[in-house]
Order: sequence, then C-alpha cells, then structure tokens
Amino acid sequence: KGLKEVTILNRSMPRAEALAADFPDVKFNIHLMPDLMSVVESHDVIFAASGSEELLIHKADIEGMPARPDIVGGMRRLVDISVPRNVAPDCNELEGKAIVYNVDDLKEVVAANKESRAAAAAEAELLLKDELRAFEAWRDSLETVPTIKALRNKAEAIRAGEFEKAMGKLGDGLTKKQAKAVEELSKGIVNKLLHGPMAALRCDSSDADAVEATLANMTALERMFSLDADSVPSGRR
Repeated sequence: KGLKEVTILNRSMPRAEALAADFPDVKFNIHLMPDLMSVVESHDVIFAASGSEELLIHKADIEGMPARPDIVGGMRRLVDISVPRNVAPDCNELEGKAIVYNVDDLKEVVAANKESRAAAAAEAELLLKDELRAFEAWRDSLETVPTIKALRNKAEAIRAGEFEKAMGKLGDGLTKKQAKAVEELSKGIVNKLLHGPMAALRCDSSDADAVEATLANMTALERMFSLDADSVPSGRR
C-alpha cells in the first residue's frame, strides 16, 4: 500500500509478470534468482518468501555488502516469512549493518497489536456504556415534559374558571384596571404555587440518579393532581 516501485525476484519470469499485471499503478523491476545478491545489495528492505528448503542469504553475504544510506540508518532490513527460513538468523549479529525479522517476530507483533486492540475495544466499550447511560437519562428526562404541560394547563384552567366566577359575582363594580389587577393577582398566586412542583419535574439530564428521582416526583404529582391519561398531552403515554 502506497508503494510506487517494487523489485521482484522469482525463479520464472511469467509468474512475476502476472503479479505485476495485478498492480498497474506500481512500477515493477523483475529479476530472476541469479540476481539475488546484487538486488539485496542495492535495496533497503528485503522480503523473503520462497519455497526453498535451504538458506538463500547468509551472514557472509550481507557482511561483504556496503552499508545502506544514512536515511535508513545504514542498515538493511530483511523480513523473512519463509518456512523454513530463507535468511540466516545470524545476520542479526551484523550490528549496524542488518536486522532480520522472521515469522516468530511477526507473531509477537501481531500478539502485541491484538492486545492493544483488545485494550482499545474495552475502553471504547466503557465509553459507549457511559454514552448510552447519558442518552437514556436524557430520554427519560423528556418523560416529564407532558406532565409539566398537563399540570400547568390544569392550574390555568382552574385559575381562569375561578376568575370568571369572581368577576360574575362582582358584576360591573370593578374598572378594567381593577379587573386586570385581580387577574394578574390570580396568575401570580398560581405561578408561585406551581414553582415547587415544576422545579421537582426538572433535572440535569446527564445525571441518571437525578432523572430517576425526577420520574418518581412526576408519578407522585400525577397522582396528587389527578393528571390522568386524558389530561396529559400525547407524546409519552
């Protein structure tokens, strides 16, 4: 992935050419096995994956080669995924000149990555649980909205009805200004009486415990004020 140029060594040209044809965006330099040492000498990273039963690259082969550029630390990196191995393990003794990774090394990397992914997954699971709990608390907090509306509507209906009765008894004895003052007085009394119950129906939706307590208050208020299913606006019941 991301490679622009690759060199392939193979025992036969047709198979290498077929592989190159599968990646038209990459430049392939194809060589046959007799060119192995010259290709190893001129490259920074070498992957070995042949079916050979014998070692193909020995310590002495690498030892006699010039160092690679400083940009890669002067070393050749050989990744041997062949079974049996194609690169002699003692190439690692050439400190500063070569480093060899084999199947066992790759297994350790895979295991480490797997452990890291498992830890990340566990952390993500905890975050998801926290977010789910917060979402459920927010959703449950919406349960109180219809009850708040129903309670305010019922209080307003009672207030308006009693105000009209009072105005009927007083007849034309009040000026418009006085009638307005009485109406504002009735509204003020209702609002002050509703303040406590309304506060009990509001909470921090991010606090699940607070939401639970608020839902308990909601149930109690519905019972105390006889807010049955018909008086609570649709959307919850």
